[in-house]
Amino acid sequence: MFQNEERVNSYLEGICDEENALLRKINRETYLRETMPHMMSGHYQGRALAMISKMISPNRILEIGTFTGYATLCLAEGLRQGGELHTIDVNEEQQERVQGYFDESAYATQIKYHIADAFELIPTLEGDFNLVFIDADKKRNLVYYNMLVDRVPSGGVLLIDNVLWKGKVFDEKPDNQTKQVLELNKTLAEDTRVEKLILPIRDGLFVLRKK
Repeated sequence: MFQNEERVNSYLEGICDEENALLRKINRETYLRETMPHMMSGHYQGRALAMISKMISPNRILEIGTFTGYATLCLAEGLRQGGELHTIDVNEEQQERVQGYFDESAYATQIKYHIADAFELIPTLEGDFNLVFIDADKKRNLVYYNMLVDRVPSGGVLLIDNVLWKGKVFDEKPDNQTKQVLELNKTLAEDTRVEKLILPIRDGLFVLRKK
């Protein structure tokens, strides 16, 4: 890891494409209103998500963990015309504001925003997904992965966030949460159905491409 992470991040953000006005608004309001604004993907990771989505050009995207909708809108940039993005979150308190962001975007008719338990909702969503982004309850990451890996066609991609867990995966005596992350990473590394790598973006982004 870099010694001066904040300086590196600032440099990277200065090199990549700028946020559009709506993303800047979400970024600003998330830091003003939320108690844990660091949960938001943010500028650099958002551009990475948008780039991956554009390279895949998905017809259907599934996101688990909407938060304030920043990553949702970044992923939506790669949607094909007529494609759709389903995003799931359990926080009803944010629903009105986040829906407002989606309505303000160019993808208002393509984003399906669900307030629900993802474990219960996913089986009710029909069809496959070309791109899946898992960024919610870390205890369920492997559960969600196992629910969805067979619903991603060949060439499709699954993304899982926070797989470096603030660097705790390198601890000699990991705590229980870190052990869960380590078990997830080990299981995914051994899964022959996918090609895989971890991008050291922010808190670690696992990229898995279905063979």
